[in-house]
Amino acid sequence: MRADPVFTSWQPRHAALWGNAPIRLKHRLHEHELFTNDALARLVERYPREHYSLVQWGSHGASGSWREGELAGLPGEAIIDAIARGRVWINMRNLPDVDPRYAALMNEIFDELEDRMPGFGSFTRKLGLLISSPLSRTLYHLDLPGQSLWQIRGSKRVFVYPAAPPFETPEVIERVALSGVEVNMPYQPWYDEHATVLDIEPGDMLHWPLNAPHRVDNHDCLNVSMTLEYFTEDIRRTHMVTKANAILRTKFGVTPKSRATTGPSFWAKAALQRALRDTKWVRREDRARRAPEFRLDPTRPGCIAEIGGL
Repeated sequence: MRADPVFTSWQPRHAALWGNAPIRLKHRLHEHELFTNDALARLVERYPREHYSLVQWGSHGASGSWREGELAGLPGEAIIDAIARGRVWINMRNLPDVDPRYAALMNEIFDELEDRMPGFGSFTRKLGLLISSPLSRTLYHLDLPGQSLWQIRGSKRVFVYPAAPPFETPEVIERVALSGVEVNMPYQPWYDEHATVLDIEPGDMLHWPLNAPHRVDNHDCLNVSMTLEYFTEDIRRTHMVTKANAILRTKFGVTPKSRATTGPSFWAKAALQRALRDTKWVRREDRARRAPEFRLDPTRPGCIAEIGGL
């Protein structure tokens, strides 16, 4: 274990809770040199177009009112200021592929997790960074990999729902596995009565059980958050079974009776999804990126300009 570990509040009980209940831990990344104001500004101003989404959201965060845009070659400070002033967020995906310093940080985090939880082996690791405007919202959804949320700047409220019906169902998880679309899940306002609600600030990290639905509301301040996702052997097997069950249900009209990740049933489903996952019959069509409708306006700080009007 390093002398300056990433986690500053880890207790032995967290190894037992990891993946079984929502947990909040303290970390030191909000003080890391990679997340200073200057480091964030330099990162965002040079981020490759193919690896980010710049989104303007509607007055209530409804998915149908989201529009995609692009940066306009502005200095990083101006980009972050525009996000702080408007209804805009930027999601910088695949950060370790863009900057090796963040790849090293990601691996440091996972190495520490493996030290703290013997037997925890992770692969297909990903790290992303989200800079989002005050009051922006992330809609009700679930993720297929293991997932954690790290707060760097600002504060937000996170609702984590039970990973069980009616909040999620096997059919919903299967649909996500086949379509790749995590949002547009069935949601009722009364679900909130059964959620674990957590307010997080810089230095807080959240982890929740696999496939647990969740949604996020920013407080009235600029937010900078990091996401980590990963697979373990158990998660990989769960995903294989989910995809096989989706194929059985949607392509063969068979209602799956098991989600077991061991035994003859698992191996039969593993073979089925392996044989069909890359065929045109099952493979997801690549969704075309939305054409950008706006860009940040270099002449009006904090404003956007319609691309069609330039």
